[in-house]
Amino acid sequence: MIFLTRLNKEPFFINPDHIVSIEETPDTVITLFNDHHFIVREPAQAIIDKIVSFRSRIIRRAGAATGKRNMSRTRQRQFQNVHVHSDERGAVVRGSKLGPPFHTQDF
Repeated sequence: MIFLTRLNKEPFFINPDHIVSIEETPDTVITLFNDHHFIVREPAQAIIDKIVSFRSRIIRRAGAATGKRNMSRTRQRQFQNVHVHSDERGAVVRGSKLGPPFHTQDF
């Protein structure tokens, strides 16, 4: 939710995912997908900046919840039990031998 101010200085919050358009004529008019209109004090660029800040905060929190440290461990586990090599015909063979990832083997 982003914080905005109506023309009568009444503060309110709005869900930026419901915004269809923002117009400056000379007041800033926000149109929602359900055809409701809000006239606010903030200029269009300030509203856009708030929306970008809101979405980046959501993405940042989502990354913190999944744990970026765990992602690297998961990728390391992918190569622990699988050994990829080529047979005599050049076909790629996956085995269950422990070995380093394909890109680190010397051929």
